[in-house]
Amino acid sequence: MDTLPFSQACENNKGPILEHLRRLFAQVTQVLEIGAGTGQHATWFAEHLPHLVWQATDVADNLPLLAPRCGAYRGRNLLPPAALDVCRHPWPLAVHDGVFTANSFHIMAFGAVQQFFAELGRRAGPGTVLCVYGPFNYGGRYTSDSNARFDQWLARQHPDSAIRDFEAVDALAQGAGFTLLEDNPMPANNRLIAWRRG
Repeated sequence: MDTLPFSQACENNKGPILEHLRRLFAQVTQVLEIGAGTGQHATWFAEHLPHLVWQATDVADNLPLLAPRCGAYRGRNLLPPAALDVCRHPWPLAVHDGVFTANSFHIMAFGAVQQFFAELGRRAGPGTVLCVYGPFNYGGRYTSDSNARFDQWLARQHPDSAIRDFEAVDALAQGAGFTLLEDNPMPANNRLIAWRRG
């Protein structure tokens, strides 16, 4: 029986996300994942995108959750998980040509999202592809009733957590030198948004 840390949300969305990453990361050699959680995404994408090297990270307190599944991975293209807090600069790891994060922006304080893009602006090279998965608002509006309820639930968990406005996040990306590539609708009223550094 599999006793590794498990997220049903990751299990549900890893397949749909992979279909986009096959295209978006086709020319990428190494991906830095921010907020890797249980490691389900890291191991799944590393297994199914064997041409690239995957680096899973999370804040230090979450490494005990991340490490077991990464440690059980038998491929050679998943690096040991590492501690990374987006608000502590400089980041302890290099930014190569791919960055991925899922279901993180609505958990972080918006100031942390700003710090995320500020560091990418300092560290990412030309051509770096950034892929972000999660719920977004557009024009200050929820895309569904379920997202509105989810946002209310987030506010009860922590006052700094909230579904982010796409326009605000895109402005941060542009400020860091990234240009929008794609904004893909995903199951359960989520999005997979990709930018490339100019």
